[in-house]
Amino acid sequence: MTVIVLTTCPAGLRGFLTRWLMEISAGVFIGNPSARIREALWNEVQLYAGAGRALLAYSTDTEQGFTFETFDHKWKPVDHEGLTLLMRPHQRAVGSENASANAKGWSKASKRRRFGNR
Repeated sequence: MTVIVLTTCPAGLRGFLTRWLMEISAGVFIGNPSARIREALWNEVQLYAGAGRALLAYSTDTEQGFTFETFDHKWKPVDHEGLTLLMRPHQRAVGSENASANAKGWSKASKRRRFGNR
């Protein structure tokens, strides 16, 4: 079983993939091509994806039963003791340093609950 998920890719690439796989939802393709065809399709996806992102998942004889590859995706596959996991990049929230510096003491609502409605 092979699944390819495209995000913001050209319509021509989606049309190309429908020759070999079934599009079950917008940008989600599923099928059972041979390993050679799967590799050829993935090479075409990488070549013509442009500014889009792509994810390929397919069945293998591993502990998880599948493996996956990504193209221009922020989440990266990482091998962790035989299991493939997705590593998300660490992002700090905008203004998170200032929020903790400005928060001093109890909020007004918390004071009212704690000491009664005065």
